[in-house]
Amino acid sequence: MSEMKVQCAHACRNTCAMLVEALREESDMVRFYEKLQQECNYPDVHDMLLQLIESRSKSVLVINQKLNELSARAAIMDGVISSYERAEA
Repeated sequence: MSEMKVQCAHACRNTCAMLVEALREESDMVRFYEKLQQECNYPDVHDMLLQLIESRSKSVLVINQKLNELSARAAIMDGVISSYERAEA
């Protein structure tokens, strides 16, 4: 895998660019391991690849959950801010 330079822009509001990139990378790895597993007929390697797929799939779920939490938190904050703006008007 090639080394990539990842830097946080610290400008995210209702999402996280770093988590979106991590989600993309993890999803790519799941697909990669699935392709390997389809081609492999050696039982021990096949089982190991299955474990890797399960592990990476769990990571995808955790990242998705965090992205959903960030989005929900931003929506709540927008609602709070807009309620103050309406009260001032």
